[in-house]
Amino acid sequence: MEDNSNKSTLQKVARILLGGFMTMAGIGHLSFQREEFLAQVPRWLPNDPALMDFVVLSSGVVEITLGLAMIFLFKQQAKVGIALALFYIMIFPGNISQYTNGIDAFGLDTDLKRLVRLFFQPILILWALWSTGGWSYLKKKWRR
Repeated sequence: MEDNSNKSTLQKVARILLGGFMTMAGIGHLSFQREEFLAQVPRWLPNDPALMDFVVLSSGVVEITLGLAMIFLFKQQAKVGIALALFYIMIFPGNISQYTNGIDAFGLDTDLKRLVRLFFQPILILWALWSTGGWSYLKKKWRR
């Protein structure tokens, strides 16, 4: 069991907020934003509509799972935060693909907007690690 007593209220709110965002994004993958998320499937994958749809749907399920875990698995929140940070790293090639291929989605309709979006991924990674105590957990593990 992890010690959650030293988490600030701001960290707890940030964790729950990020969990809510992830859950809503995952629901979007499965429904009302499905076409938008197709724009972020890396173009180096085979151009098979079924595969691309599978990538969108499966990543949506992962997002919902991680989002709900961020909110409700508070006893494992550091590990969930690390998992979410790793997920953000894994999906980053999709953001790069959207930029390099000039694909419009989510209001990112210029190269500048798509480029600026790339700089938000590290912020999401840090948010996941900080809000869950994942960063502190990793530092303790590395010291051993």
